[in-house]
Amino acid sequence: MDGVGLVLFVLASLAGGFVSGLSGFAMGLVVSGVWLHIITPIQTAALIAGYGLLTQGYGILKLRQALNWHAIWPLSLGTTIGIPTGVVLLTYLSPVHLRFGVGTLLVLYAIYSLARPAFRPMKIGIAPDIAIGLVNGLVGGLTGLGGIISTISCQWRGWTRDAQRAVFQPVLFAAFVVISISMGVTGAFTTETFKLYGLGLPFLLAGLWSGFKLYGKIDDEIFRKVVLALLLLAGLSLIVPALLSRGA
Repeated sequence: MDGVGLVLFVLASLAGGFVSGLSGFAMGLVVSGVWLHIITPIQTAALIAGYGLLTQGYGILKLRQALNWHAIWPLSLGTTIGIPTGVVLLTYLSPVHLRFGVGTLLVLYAIYSLARPAFRPMKIGIAPDIAIGLVNGLVGGLTGLGGIISTISCQWRGWTRDAQRAVFQPVLFAAFVVISISMGVTGAFTTETFKLYGLGLPFLLAGLWSGFKLYGKIDDEIFRKVVLALLLLAGLSLIVPALLSRGA
């Protein structure tokens, strides 16, 4: 990695940490747009998994007083089942059509939700939560965007920003555990990857800390819009590559 690549790598780490600190998710969405141009896809995926454990663990620690284990475990259970299932299904489905379809749904949902007031709070039981977690894991395994569906479901419940993050961040942590174990088995965590991890770590932590500082100054409505804006970006990140691959 040359000097320019090094600067881009650490700046992306800083930005990814900041977004994670502010919203509780989307770190991988931010960093992958830069890292994929300067390091390998396997290194990018391994670093996102490794850093994801750190960012989500930090969020859980900061919001530990608001943790709702009754809501966490069904979503986490479904997610841990859904991720490997999604990875297996990926071998039988068209990745291009799949990403385009999921991306379109995310964009439509985000635009609709940004244009109207928040949803009326919904009460969701254990069985539906397990099903939501399963879909969350499937989408994560199929697209690489783990935690998107669980994040949306937390918005539906009308919870405060702390209550939402205290549920979807532990679910994301569970997802990153599954992904990290899978990547470890396949040998994705190499010596070079660990060096990159150490290189970006201080910048990621600085971004994470500053993002949490800003998070403490926003209200529930601003947090809702931040999450929706990131969901919109996530949808576009799936649609654009799918369209480009179709045109290639």
